[in-house]
Amino acid sequence: MTELEQHLLSVIQDAFPLEERPYKVLADMLNARGEAVTELAVFEAVENLRTSGVIRRIGGVYDSKKLGFISRLCAGKVPTVATGAADDSALDKFAAAVNVVPAITHNYVRSHEYNVWFTVIAESEDEIRKVVDGLCASTDLHDVHILSATKKFKINTVMGGAGAPVDSGVILSGGRSPKSKDPGPRSTQILALSSSDRARIRIACTDIPHTLTPFKDWGVSDEELRDDLAQKRMRRFGAILRHQDAGFAHNAMICFKTDAGDVILTPVGGKDPVPNKPAGAVLAQKPYISHCYERPAFEGFPYTLYAMMHAQSAAELEQHIKEAAESIGNPDYAVLNSVRELKKTSFAFFV
Repeated sequence: MTELEQHLLSVIQDAFPLEERPYKVLADMLNARGEAVTELAVFEAVENLRTSGVIRRIGGVYDSKKLGFISRLCAGKVPTVATGAADDSALDKFAAAVNVVPAITHNYVRSHEYNVWFTVIAESEDEIRKVVDGLCASTDLHDVHILSATKKFKINTVMGGAGAPVDSGVILSGGRSPKSKDPGPRSTQILALSSSDRARIRIACTDIPHTLTPFKDWGVSDEELRDDLAQKRMRRFGAILRHQDAGFAHNAMICFKTDAGDVILTPVGGKDPVPNKPAGAVLAQKPYISHCYERPAFEGFPYTLYAMMHAQSAAELEQHIKEAAESIGNPDYAVLNSVRELKKTSFAFFV
């Protein structure tokens, strides 16, 4: 990855410019910092990141709850060689079935007795249950638990080099600052949507055209997209990465056995003690953690605090896990490594 590509990734993950000529805006920003780059050079660098697979898509990431949808994480079991099956045919059948279900966006094999974890988005609990029941009926999926997020501490898949937080020090029109931290509690009010809102959101969840004027060529108003951000319908507009191709090949979901109560942070440098904070809030400050939720425990899985961690090496991931556990008092925890990605897509709203 070139230096220019690295600089661009540090910005466009969180704040791709919502302007008629976004690549010119990016070039102007870099030139103001002493770099000499043209609009076309920026466009070609971003295109290279897309064609090489580092960027999965550039588009909107919407708050499903604000749009009238709910999201649930499901944990289940499918027989595999690792769990004693003769082969992985049951897993292959399960993966094929999941791939044709639009409501399922993410599907991973993880290193645990509960070895398949997938996300379902729908407009009701009944619809989610129908999806799960259908998979259980048509595949060897069993012992499934549908988990709500009882508390969200962090949702932020923006990654910097070597696990560092992205920090370009600029705010681009229409986007959040790449320095911005997790926004904390968000209003769950469902906003009324017009037919044009629905049409725009449907398009904005796809990939922008590969042109110098993508919004014009997309048929989507950049001004209306800025309004989606202002209304907090949209979490961010930017580049969604394939973490493995971007250098973060080692990922794991760490689940802590904790009541998510207050923890005391150790004073540093003789300063006064930091006030007690929920364990999830402490973990949310870690740059290598992209997602952090509280979820209910279930039989055979007593863990309630989930943190998704990313690293560039196995040793780095191990260090992250150790440091995170120490920061919240070393509770019991389970490491669920990402063994295989079966599906990762963006949800298509209002299709």
